[in-house]
Amino acid sequence: MNTITVTELRRNPAKLLESLDKGMSVTILYRSRVLGVAEPLPKQKKILSKNDLSDLEKILNKIKPKKLLPKNKRDEIYQKRLEEKYGPRISRHKYPDRYLRA
Repeated sequence: MNTITVTELRRNPAKLLESLDKGMSVTILYRSRVLGVAEPLPKQKKILSKNDLSDLEKILNKIKPKKLLPKNKRDEIYQKRLEEKYGPRISRHKYPDRYLRA
């Protein structure tokens, strides 16, 4: 187990990083008292591998998720529904709710 003071940690943080990268625990000292212990996390495997991505792609091809409409088409549908609900004199601002907030 290595030891490092707070001053050394501030001046040379690479020392702590190297020790943790090697898998060693490091005791942190402050004014000759043990402040804490820094321990490395266990090595983590990759979350997704290439095989996982290819499996995911196959599943998505089977499901064929609904594609998003382009923004201008969504805005047209939104404006049309607003006019149906509130009448044709609804504001033509691009984001009408922005102007209603106080």
